[in-house]
Amino acid sequence: MNEQIAIKADQLTKRFGDFTAVDGISFEVRKGEIFGFLGANGAGKTTAMRMLCGLSIPTGGTATVAGYDVYKQTEQIKRSIGYMSQKFSLYEDLTVKENIRFYAGIYGKSDAFIKEKTAFLLQELHMESEANKLVRSLPLGWKQKLAFSVAIFHEPGIVFLDEPTGGVDPVTRREFWNMIYNAAAKGITIFVTTHYMDEAEYCNRVSIMVDGRIDALDTPAQLKKTLQASSMDEVFLKLARKAKRNAD
Repeated sequence: MNEQIAIKADQLTKRFGDFTAVDGISFEVRKGEIFGFLGANGAGKTTAMRMLCGLSIPTGGTATVAGYDVYKQTEQIKRSIGYMSQKFSLYEDLTVKENIRFYAGIYGKSDAFIKEKTAFLLQELHMESEANKLVRSLPLGWKQKLAFSVAIFHEPGIVFLDEPTGGVDPVTRREFWNMIYNAAAKGITIFVTTHYMDEAEYCNRVSIMVDGRIDALDTPAQLKKTLQASSMDEVFLKLARKAKRNAD
């Protein structure tokens, strides 16, 4: 196993009966990379992400995440990654502080670690005065920034972000991406799905799935050059037009 590779998939496949949701995808994600995993609804990206997170066993192929096998070491994978979805990974009826403590406790962090890092995190997010407020009372953008911070609180090597900026304004999205850059600069590998093609420009490399297969994988600049497109929006449209299915 190459120590510089955080995620490796080789012919990774998932079938549901006669339907092949993920059809033999192969790729590598380097440590500290911001890797965009794109595809229209029904392309298979959610199914692929579930396999990589240890939540769904593949039908065929191989894959390792943080050096762990997606067939035999799913529990080790879950402990080694962070995860955040568009629907947030927070409990609305707990306070900000309670959410942090709950998730840190799941990962077995000590009381001393939790206390020290919570204080630092609240200061970094400028949320000291919100520490004892219920999460449901926070503005959407604050919830998302908190959810991301909680997802990497236990200091995982890889964090999976499933459409993390859905529904927030462009300024908040930009702030959120600054947090992603900071995490990547600390060596955390970022695996992110997004529907916003301008966000694809922020990734080191981007893969685009069409009908269960990876149809393109390269840097945003190279994808635009290869497909003679002026933007990632245009790249996406040129590839997505080939899609024949529309249900994930």
